[in-house]
Amino acid sequence: MVNRINIFQPDAPMSYDDRIKILKERKLEETRVKSTMKVYQDGDDYGSIPAPETYQFHCIPNHENGSWYGYDGWSKNFYKLMTEHPVYIDPVDAFTCRWMFSMIWFDEKSPDKGLNWNPNFPYDDLKPEQELYGIISGIGSDAHFGGDYRIGLSLGWGGILEKLAFYRKKHPEHAEFYDAEELVVHGVQNWISHAIEESERLARVERHPVLRENLLQMAQVNRNILNGAPKTMREACQWVCWFNMASRTYNRDGAGFQLDDVLKQYYDADMKEGRITRDEAIFYIACLLLNDPHYYQIGGTNENGDPLLSEFSYMVLEGADKLDSACNITVRVDENIDRKFLNKAVDYLFKNKNGWPRFSGDEALNRGFMRLGYPESLARQRIAVGCHWMSLPGMEYSLNDCVKINSAKVFEVAMDEMMSHKGPYSTQLLWDLYQRHMARAVEVTAEGIAFHLRYQQYNEPELMLNLISHGPIEKGLDMTCGGAMYYNLCMDGSAIATVADSFGALQQRVEEEKRIDWETLYHHLKTDFQDKGGELVRQMLSRSARYGGGNTISDQWAVKISESYSNQVRSVSQKYPGYQFIPGWFSWSNTIVLGKQVGATPNGRHAFEPINHGANPHPGFRKDGALTAMSNSICAVQPGYGNTAPVQLELDPGMGRGEEAVQKIADYIMTLFEQGATLLNINIVNGQQILEADKDPSKYPNLVVRVTGFTAYFCSLTPEFRKLVVDRILIQG
Repeated sequence: MVNRINIFQPDAPMSYDDRIKILKERKLEETRVKSTMKVYQDGDDYGSIPAPETYQFHCIPNHENGSWYGYDGWSKNFYKLMTEHPVYIDPVDAFTCRWMFSMIWFDEKSPDKGLNWNPNFPYDDLKPEQELYGIISGIGSDAHFGGDYRIGLSLGWGGILEKLAFYRKKHPEHAEFYDAEELVVHGVQNWISHAIEESERLARVERHPVLRENLLQMAQVNRNILNGAPKTMREACQWVCWFNMASRTYNRDGAGFQLDDVLKQYYDADMKEGRITRDEAIFYIACLLLNDPHYYQIGGTNENGDPLLSEFSYMVLEGADKLDSACNITVRVDENIDRKFLNKAVDYLFKNKNGWPRFSGDEALNRGFMRLGYPESLARQRIAVGCHWMSLPGMEYSLNDCVKINSAKVFEVAMDEMMSHKGPYSTQLLWDLYQRHMARAVEVTAEGIAFHLRYQQYNEPELMLNLISHGPIEKGLDMTCGGAMYYNLCMDGSAIATVADSFGALQQRVEEEKRIDWETLYHHLKTDFQDKGGELVRQMLSRSARYGGGNTISDQWAVKISESYSNQVRSVSQKYPGYQFIPGWFSWSNTIVLGKQVGATPNGRHAFEPINHGANPHPGFRKDGALTAMSNSICAVQPGYGNTAPVQLELDPGMGRGEEAVQKIADYIMTLFEQGATLLNINIVNGQQILEADKDPSKYPNLVVRVTGFTAYFCSLTPEFRKLVVDRILIQG
């Protein structure tokens, strides 16, 4: 681990901007090292740093397979890791430490070895149909719901322990739960205590006066929050850092909070008492975002409909701008948003070209969530704190982004069944079979989720997020098994464009134009277009009218597919009282994996090639790549119940950064959300640059792209993932 002490001469400039620049340079060096490590490839950018080679964690197994499970296993191993965790202090930073490990990455939790699920609770009966329909079941998945940081900030670690002790007396039958939670808190406190000691030790030898004083302040801030609740903005941010680092270490949880609401009260109090300057607060924001790029929201309204935008919202953007790194900030957009603020957010998108901020559509999200029977006041509290998902802070358990149904695989099963019988064949018959198989896929997925909810506490309880949720401590129950107030369970469909284009190609080329018959087409699919004449057939199919082209046959099929899917997902909820299954369209970074499950498809896609990304059309959907047509198509397939089908937009920076360009994109954002869109991700990347970076990523260490819902440094992506991003950017951009 790099020694950060006495790097600078005592008279070296050390303004807030100087310090942010230093921290950014160190971040890039850490990223370069991490990009060679498998656990950091093809996923989110993290604030973690590589662990020292001298330390190795040795787990305490509680199962004969050498792994650990349940309350006892997770709490004891987490406590051990927290107590042993190497302490990293950067005197330039405002906050202490970085996380270095995630327990789910340890070899004892290897999915390849089957150690990520407690083998005492098998689900072999579900696996055949899960494999048949290409279902990512979510069984054993962790986190992916949002906590309420206000709980932890109001109580502090000591207050949380007091709360645990109070409710332990009310629920003595849940002693195992309370034992585990107390051990988790004590583990975090041990890490904080070690950081205090190390900060004080380093302060005794640091020769730069600003950095020496900073180290002493670090120690005092951490001493104040070791047991007590934070009272200042710096203390609040440091408390958040500790929770974020501990939760990342526990199971990679990355859900943040409404940044411009939760922290504003501390800033306001500090300003009133003269304890802070605006520049100092912006420095703290930058350091908080550096500590870990959790998912945060700014803007929108509170539960009463009052706007949350303030000067502090601008400061969040300014802090992120000064850091100029990978970031996951979402701006909540409603019809009354301050257009000056929206333009400022868009301007930062153009300026930094780092894929932030994202934008979420308030009206469509709220309206959809209310269709589940919830009041608008509750819908307004659901915020963007994940790749593509919303969460009620500390109130709902959701498995967001953990469950996928590969509709291309469902289509293939239906197609194979139809062609296994003698004709006549038709898209109507295929559609009927597709719907029947999709209905069964939805049922199988719901069965898997219900299984997960019954047994996840014995596998991997949510011991960190339980602490900042409403219900678990009060009931003595994990969020997965009765501790949550609401169970709004995500069930994402994937490959909508692949399937819509396939139906469209069949209708256009086979039924309407009669360019090819069903048997010949099916033969070419099963031979992956490799037989004589196959490539000509593939070209003919691939040039049929596409989803995203603007009211095409395939656009019409996409609407039909989405409406049917939403109805099927909502219908299955009736079989599970207390659970709300919510449809979405999102593939995350599974486009490659899910594509490898499916042979050639009638849209001209080769066997095992990637499916489309999220709700976006396949690249090359239209020669001119018309933005309006694509946007209209995605708006038309929104699932409609409070979860998203994001728009992924790729723009070339050649359009400029001036007022006109900013205004055009701001107007586009407003129009998009007026039409019912729920989430917008934008990359602004030069095509030539992305090609050069693909050949040699080391030449562009600063290049950040929004891969899907998450941002990552381009150098951390494997060649297969880079190709996916490059193709998407070049063709659409």
